[in-house]
Amino acid sequence: MFIDFEGIDGSGKTTLSNLLAARLRRLGYKVAHAREGGELQAPIARRIRELTRDSKLLEMGARTEFFLNVARDAQQLEEVIAPALSRGEVCISDRYLYSQLALSGGGRGLPMAELEPVCNLASHGIWPDLVVLVDVEPDLARLRKRLGKLKEGRTSDSDSRKGLAGAGLAVRVREAFLAMARKDPTRWLIIENNDQPLWVLEQRIVDAVVARLQGREPQVQRIVPQSAATVPSTVTVDSVEERFFQGLDSLEAREPALAVWMLGGLPGLAAHQRRLAAVERFPGLAVRTLVGLEDEASWALRELLAKVVPVDVAASLGTSPSPRAMALRTHLYAQAPAEVLAGLKRNDSAAAWALRQQALRDRRLGDVLLSLAGVDDDTAWSIRELGVQKKLYSEVARSLTGLSGERTDALREALLKHDRLAVLRSVTGLDSPFANGLREQLADKAMKLVLRSLTGLTTDEAFALRERGATLTKEAIDSLDGLDEPRAWELREAFAERWPATVLSSLKGLPMTARAEALITRILSAAPGRLPLLRNAYCVIATAQEAPAERSVRPVASAESQVSL
Repeated sequence: MFIDFEGIDGSGKTTLSNLLAARLRRLGYKVAHAREGGELQAPIARRIRELTRDSKLLEMGARTEFFLNVARDAQQLEEVIAPALSRGEVCISDRYLYSQLALSGGGRGLPMAELEPVCNLASHGIWPDLVVLVDVEPDLARLRKRLGKLKEGRTSDSDSRKGLAGAGLAVRVREAFLAMARKDPTRWLIIENNDQPLWVLEQRIVDAVVARLQGREPQVQRIVPQSAATVPSTVTVDSVEERFFQGLDSLEAREPALAVWMLGGLPGLAAHQRRLAAVERFPGLAVRTLVGLEDEASWALRELLAKVVPVDVAASLGTSPSPRAMALRTHLYAQAPAEVLAGLKRNDSAAAWALRQQALRDRRLGDVLLSLAGVDDDTAWSIRELGVQKKLYSEVARSLTGLSGERTDALREALLKHDRLAVLRSVTGLDSPFANGLREQLADKAMKLVLRSLTGLTTDEAFALRERGATLTKEAIDSLDGLDEPRAWELREAFAERWPATVLSSLKGLPMTARAEALITRILSAAPGRLPLLRNAYCVIATAQEAPAERSVRPVASAESQVSL
């Protein structure tokens, strides 16, 4: 029997496929997993995957990507899947040719009619007996992915080629998977991984698979939570807090780490009490959710945990330039140098330069360069020149973020041949001929980064790019964060149904006007039980309710460190 798991990134398909393999082995079945432990078992397939994920290969077209991915699956079939099936084993695959149809057809927009014959040729007539589609809301999948990156120590601002297209790609891929499942209900089993513990989903999948192995058919195609509570349809601004924390209670029972992660940046006593309750189990996660918060309770928690999780405490400081933040960074430098330096962007204080000089003595030139974003003085430029000599091109490019002028653009131009994406990140918020030209050049190759680079801009060119990108991906709305002007509101209202979580998060820091309340109510009334929406709405409301004086002195957390959707 051949079983394939499909789903968007972050759906949980890899975890569930490995759980199924382990359970079937305990039941006495011989099982081969073509992606055991998350790694492709065919070495050639692994090499091909590295190529298709390389974000620097911006010229790779959608058809080239498709053929390479099909070649990867064909190699997995020839080297792993077909031999296992010939031995009479149960073979489990984490992705198969359906993924290429969903990505290239649904995600990239290539004609399905042209893709299907290629996949049929690659399959050699071997298609799964059962396809388990692990379906999940993209907003929730994205949160799980970010939490997974943090746990694995991966940088939050790195992107695969798929990532460069923006979060809208996952939405379109999901829609393509669901369309394929509806067309072939006897082969596809849809399991929703939104609000049930993994062990429950595992058991339901095991029951369905064993039924197939024993010649019995599953009774239903879609497996949904059996006891899902009915959610009231009416949501008001006044009821958001209660509804959010009720949802968080339910999530905490299933995914406690994710429940803590969703507290990121939330002000107020209720959120802080949750952090304190989580400190014993998840000290690092709890303190990381303080990014952007500078109330006394937040500082007390940082100081309490400084010796326990110094790296996480340093990261929780964001880019705050306050004396208290700088004193804590100086204290934490020995244990968390990279995180301390990352918080020095736009900071040219004497304390910041003392930390940079120490880091240079410690031979941490790359981290020092990253800390120079927004710093424009002779010392900073001499360090950039040293970085070019050492061929740290990406770090030098990132050090130019927030800077403009002929000297800066000349260096950017020279760095383009080494790392175009790093240069693109460096023009965030800039309106210049160089920045605008680079955005137009890369708009079809790295839409996510192009749109994010528009943050804070209110030019006609910026809004034209947003309008062009908003139909495809949420990052067009991300770039509206904090903008309170007619064209920004028009975009929010036009795309509230397509990108609801992002529309909500873009309101953070704005006053709670009648128009804002109406938009929040409209979004939540359409999906009153979706926790990511409740979370973002609560964050907007709680932030707006803070004293204006407190908001005026609080530095804005960097986009790279915020927990947002």
